[in-house]
Parts: sequence; structure tokens; C-alpha cells
Amino acid sequence: MKCISVYTKDFSLFSDIYEQIMEAPPAENEEIVLEGVTVSGAGDVPDQYIERMRQKPECVVMKEKERGVTILQHGEVFEICLPAVQLV
Repeated sequence: MKCISVYTKDFSLFSDIYEQIMEAPPAENEEIVLEGVTVSGAGDVPDQYIERMRQKPECVVMKEKERGVTILQHGEVFEICLPAVQLV
């Protein structure tokens, strides 16, 4: 799975820029700034990463069913996890 890190704890701001991120995600190790928020291509994470994060009480797990995207929120970061088929 490809992971994109979004460095904000503001859910409303994250929601505002989410579609922009999905339309033009940063490449691996690339950082972009959208509306003052740093967005980083964090590379690949193993599938079991989501399961490990799901066990942590401080982590919120959200799912976008249409695209198969999983969003993790913990601390001051959102992580958008994209399935491999999303990378076409």
C-alpha cells in the first residue's frame, strides 16, 4: 500500500484538501504544501500496518469504500493508505 502523510490535526482542513491530494498525490519522498499543510509521499507500508494501527486506542481508522482507501488519524497526522491497484 502507498501511504501519504498529511501533517495537520484539523479534520476540517484535512477534509477541505483531501480531494486535491487524491487528484495529484505527491511522489514517494516528495513534499508539497496545500493551504499551509505539508503533504508527504511516505512510500509503501505493509498491509499489516493498518491492523497494527487499528489496535492503538489513540488511532482513528476511516475507510473510503469507493476507492478502497484507508485513512488513519493519530497525533497531528493523517495517513492516507492507497491500495496498490490505485497506483495505475
